[in-house]
Amino acid sequence: MDERDWRAERFEEHRAHLRAVAFRMMGSWSEAEDAVQEAWFRLSRSETEGIDNLGGWLTTVVSRVCLDMLRSRKARREEHLGLQVPEPDLRESVETRTRLEQDAELADSVGAALLVVLETMAPAERLAFVLHDLFAVPFDKVAHILGRSPEAVRQLASRGRRRVQGEGRPPEVEDEVQRELVSAFLTASREGNFDALLAVLAPDVVLRADSMAVLGGMPAELHGAEGVARTFKGRARGAHLSRVDGAVGLVWAPGGTIRGVIHFTLEADRIRAIELVGDPEQLRRFALEPLG
Repeated sequence: MDERDWRAERFEEHRAHLRAVAFRMMGSWSEAEDAVQEAWFRLSRSETEGIDNLGGWLTTVVSRVCLDMLRSRKARREEHLGLQVPEPDLRESVETRTRLEQDAELADSVGAALLVVLETMAPAERLAFVLHDLFAVPFDKVAHILGRSPEAVRQLASRGRRRVQGEGRPPEVEDEVQRELVSAFLTASREGNFDALLAVLAPDVVLRADSMAVLGGMPAELHGAEGVARTFKGRARGAHLSRVDGAVGLVWAPGGTIRGVIHFTLEADRIRAIELVGDPEQLRRFALEPLG
C-alpha cells in the first residue's frame, strides 16, 4: 500500500465523525461535505510523521474550516434555510443511496430544533458548544482551535448551553449588562481612573495577552485587580466598543485597520478575565460588529 492509499484508508476511518462534527457546525450537508473534503485536501498535502493523533488533527482542521465558513457566511449576511439533505436519485448507486439514508438519520438525531438554536449562535460560540457539549472535546483543545484561553472558551460554551436550554437572563438583559461593564471599563481606562477600574474588576481577575500584544508592551499574564487596573490605567484611548464573536468587547483599529481585540469573560457584575489578541491570523478569525 502506497502513502496516498494509506492516508485515504485512515481518513475514511474518521469520515463519519468528521461529517457529524461539520454538519452540527454548518447545519448543511453540502457545506459539511465541503469542509470534510477540505480536510482531506489538507491531509493529502501534509507530512503525517508528526501527527500523533490523526483523529484529533482532522477534527481540528474540520473545526477551523467550519469556523471560517460560518464567519464568511455571516459576513455575506446569507440567509440559511436549514437542512439541505437532497432527495435520493433512483439512478444513484446503492452506496450513494445508503449514505443519503444515513445522512437523513443523523439529521433526525440532531433535531431541527437544535439546528435552529445553533443558527442563533456566533461562530466561535457555536464551535465551543458543539465540540465540548456534543463531542466532549476538552476546553483546552477547543481553546487551541479558537486561539483563545480555556476560560474564554468555557464562557462561550456556557452561553451556547444557556441558549439551547432556554435558561438564564433574557439575551437583551445579558447584553445590556455586558455593555455597561465593558463601557465602564473603557471609560475608566481612558480617563486613567484607577478606582473606577477596580470597581469593575473581580479581585482575582486574570489578564492574558498573546505574543503580539506582549510585543506591544502588555504582560503575557497578570493576576489580581490592582495589577490589571494599573496596566490599563490611561491605556485604552484608541479602543472602541464592538461585538466580538457575539459578546461585547473592545477593538483597537487605528486608521481603520484592526490591530487588536480585547475579549472579556464576565461573571455577575464583574470582569473575571481579559484576553488581548494581536496576532493577525487570529484577528481574522474573529466575528466583529462595531457598536455605537
